[in-house]
Amino acid sequence: MIRPRLTDYHGIHIPQADLDFAIPFLREDVPLYVDPFLLWRSPSYQDKALHNAILNSFNHLGYLVKTGLTEEARRQLIIASECEEVGLGVSIHRAGSRIGERQASQILDLFGQIPEYDRRGFTHFEEIQFFVDGIARDRISDFACSFMKSFLIDFTIDQCESQGIPLAACSIAYLYDPEGGSFARDVPVHLPVNPDTGAPILLVPKRWLRFGPWLDFEEYFRAYCPRDEAINPGATPTRVRVLQYNRDNYGAVEAYVRRKEQAAADCANDPLFKQLPVLSAKRRLATIRKLPTGKTGGADRKYEDSAAELLASLLYPKLDFADVQSRTDSGVNIRDLIFYNNRAHPLLRDLFEEYGTRQVVMELKNVHAVEREHINQLNRYMTNAFGRFGVLITRYELPRAMRKNTIDLWAGQRRCIIALTDADLEQMVEIYGSRQRDPIDVLTKKYVEFRRDCPS
Repeated sequence: MIRPRLTDYHGIHIPQADLDFAIPFLREDVPLYVDPFLLWRSPSYQDKALHNAILNSFNHLGYLVKTGLTEEARRQLIIASECEEVGLGVSIHRAGSRIGERQASQILDLFGQIPEYDRRGFTHFEEIQFFVDGIARDRISDFACSFMKSFLIDFTIDQCESQGIPLAACSIAYLYDPEGGSFARDVPVHLPVNPDTGAPILLVPKRWLRFGPWLDFEEYFRAYCPRDEAINPGATPTRVRVLQYNRDNYGAVEAYVRRKEQAAADCANDPLFKQLPVLSAKRRLATIRKLPTGKTGGADRKYEDSAAELLASLLYPKLDFADVQSRTDSGVNIRDLIFYNNRAHPLLRDLFEEYGTRQVVMELKNVHAVEREHINQLNRYMTNAFGRFGVLITRYELPRAMRKNTIDLWAGQRRCIIALTDADLEQMVEIYGSRQRDPIDVLTKKYVEFRRDCPS
């Protein structure tokens, strides 16, 4: 499969939109991050309690430093800086690296350098990014997950039992004990595991995920930092210069945090997939309709980009978008759209049962008339990994000879190829705008029309 997910491996066919957690990929990270601010501003008492638990765990490191246990505090901070089990971020191997001793020491020094932290500790530990270089959204997310890993274990077990995802005996390398204030080693648990590596997997609630933290250094650097004071006139603004200014002038950071707290109502989680607004969908369609066929002026690539973005939105949530994949077939570069078949629609269930369609592949062709080789290219790609069903996204209806070719392919090999044209996309956009039906109904109509012409 392309970008296999935990649910696909175990035959759990539920759309991402219907689940409370972000479906983990097996071979790469989910490109989102836990934002502790979402727990802080949540109306849920459970989320607020978890935020307090994370803060208490982080501030306990400051207590260790004050009591002369700096080495222990540094060790715990380094451990907490990576949480591979959740699989969040941008790694293509579901693996990351921990911070080093120098960076850990810089973070711990904040408890003594800044009087407010020395006196009361942190109220938002994300503030460390305003003082220490190299701390960004991935580290903030990992720290949060590491300190509430016990909750994530319980959440994962509950979700797996309710959705039928198998659990296996495994061990968590580091599990934080809030009562003891330290990490336990190699704790035995029952969790879903990665079939490729045997590593445990933790599920994370979607409601905590954002592409970037609400308290964000880049935003502060761009719009809130008092630049005339932080940066000498004529000097090049640098991150290091601003970090040093912040350490000497905590009030600037404090003012930014207060403004962000006041705007907390605007802080919301980011969806794993965001559909195009209706107006944007209509604009993509208009772009497609104006393009000439062929490659002149890059028309083929513009067509592919617009059609890919449009279809990903039109078919969601019945089909979760997996990837745009480029491949070479007989020296020709081809772009395909790959969708997960969640079987969340009668047509999708039929496609799996009759053609073994685990993922729906759609090939993009900006041509005036589809030719035999175009059909053969898609046919060669319809392997057991995808199933024996494919869709040609092209400008006009198939010529009569090519339609007969697809019917013969079905009659001889039980392989199904249908075409979606500009007119079909227009109808799908109209349905998308009306919100009264599903655009996938157009795909159903084309399939029914195709089967009607096939021999019984």
